[in-house]
Amino acid sequence: MTETKFDPKMLEALVCPLTHGTLDYDAERQELVSKSAHVAFPIRDGIPVMLMDEARKLDD
Repeated sequence: MTETKFDPKMLEALVCPLTHGTLDYDAERQELVSKSAHVAFPIRDGIPVMLMDEARKLDD
């Protein structure tokens, strides 16, 4: 079974659900990072989980 990869082209259509700002793709951690909201959203099986309850708070 192959792992589903996140397509970085999706970043053109995705925004942070909290700030509506841009997101950065962290390939190593498999996360989408919202610098404006100071959170990172996990990517599971190639699908971003854009729920605040699932977001990881970033340390500054």
